[in-house]
Amino acid sequence: MAERRSGSLSTRKQPQQARSAELVAAVLEAAVQVLAKEGAPRFTTARVAEKAGVSVGSLYQYFPNKAAILFRLQSDEWRQTSEMLRDILEDRGDPPLKRLRRLVHAFIRSECEEADVRGALNDAAPLYRDAPEARKVRKAMDGTMAAFLREAAPRSADATRARAAQLIGRTLAALGKDFSSRPRSAAEITAYADAVADMLCAYLLTLRRG
Repeated sequence: MAERRSGSLSTRKQPQQARSAELVAAVLEAAVQVLAKEGAPRFTTARVAEKAGVSVGSLYQYFPNKAAILFRLQSDEWRQTSEMLRDILEDRGDPPLKRLRRLVHAFIRSECEEADVRGALNDAAPLYRDAPEARKVRKAMDGTMAAFLREAAPRSADATRARAAQLIGRTLAALGKDFSSRPRSAAEITAYADAVADMLCAYLLTLRRG
């Protein structure tokens, strides 16, 4: 069956009943399995529907195309990662440097644990990364690091903190992607995360001096 094309990444409708919610959950779980096994180039709605045990027509009731499924997986991953980072950075029971170290360890470990799916989602990113829905999700994640840096480095200029937030985010993303490109042992993950945390904590100390 030919893949439907549509400019929309939004779901067609939200499941209102338990049965509908179960169908959507089955589709998303099947999509993760297909993506991890087949990769982005061979990811199709037909394969997802077959894996989920539903008809393609039932799938299309909720997702207009494969890009919508992939974007849902990506936005769920963004949201989960954002919540994890926010919980760490907003935990004022620890000083800022300790929170940043915790964040690095949690992020690197997460990248390694979900490397197959994240890599495939990155390959599929051209399907949705410039869509309005994707920009909206990314924008919603921007405030957490900015708020942390205002607390951690109050004497730094706004422009300096903005640059630091971008640098920290891009550094973590690039290093996490590269490091998780092959299987890693727990000891390797800990040692690498310690090294990255040492680097970023040293950078944060320079910011705190204004």
